Amino acid sequence: MSTCIVTGGAGFVGSHLCDHLLARGHHVICIDNLDTGSLRNIDHIESDRFQFLNLDVTEKVWIEEDVDFVYHLASPASPIDYLRLPLQTLKVGAQGTWHMLGVAKFKRARFLLASTSEVYGDPQVHPQPEEYWGNVNPIGPRGVYDEAKRYAEALTMAYHRQQGVDTAIVRIFNTYGPRMRPHDGRAVPTFLRQALLGQDLTVFGDGSQTRSFCYVDDLVEGLIGLAESEEHLPVNIGNPDEFTLKELAEKVIEATGADSGIVYEPLPTDDPQVRRPDITRAREILDWEPSTALEDGLAKTVELSGVDGLVGRAD
Repeated sequence: MSTCIVTGGAGFVGSHLCDHLLARGHHVICIDNLDTGSLRNIDHIESDRFQFLNLDVTEKVWIEEDVDFVYHLASPASPIDYLRLPLQTLKVGAQGTWHMLGVAKFKRARFLLASTSEVYGDPQVHPQPEEYWGNVNPIGPRGVYDEAKRYAEALTMAYHRQQGVDTAIVRIFNTYGPRMRPHDGRAVPTFLRQALLGQDLTVFGDGSQTRSFCYVDDLVEGLIGLAESEEHLPVNIGNPDEFTLKELAEKVIEATGADSGIVYEPLPTDDPQVRRPDITRAREILDWEPSTALEDGLAKTVELSGVDGLVGRAD
């Protein structure tokens, strides 16, 4: 049994990661300052192998226990959050990553950085392989998130190369599933909330921009597989099946049985036109690829979340 730290562990992806690690028999130390996470995401956990610490990783973190793995997921991740918390986003990418790399170094633990497909910006190479350096506007409104993650990747590799820390970097592509916040601004929860409320679905631009959507359970299996591997260079984890935003809206309407239309609004600044992972490295190194089709994942999200959870009504 290993002891795993999960920063951002009360968030959407982090809470699912805690569940999967506990199911595998590990001890889990969940760290979150609840800026964007919620205790509701972990209040179902009843295990003496689980510990929650309300800490801000931009401050120095001290852990008494021996630690085998550090999963560093802490960061605002949706446009609404990082535009609302720009300085905190930059700080957690820089100081938070620095502090948690220090924990991994002191504990001689394997360190996994949760990076993002946003490091590719509005890509000029499609699909995006890990070797692509990206097309990012560092001073645009999305730059606080993009550059925080790009810096975190550089810091992680510096700790590996100079300090000998055992590190891994995962670039996470669009992920969805139960526990996404209904008002976090991302496409899947927004469309589901609007459809279940009988509203028209809001698509930005003409809806031709593309994304790929990975169900959260598939993603978490990829995260654990990478953490337990010996790989140090970045690995894309996401679903290579590509859909336009208009197609996604239509699939959400079908999944919910809603009588909704689609309305179009202006495209946000620096919004990527295409986004699709090249997962060749994940297949070769981890023997990983997603197994959940979008239609099935949307149905599971609706079933497991319930209408109240998806529209934001109190439990």
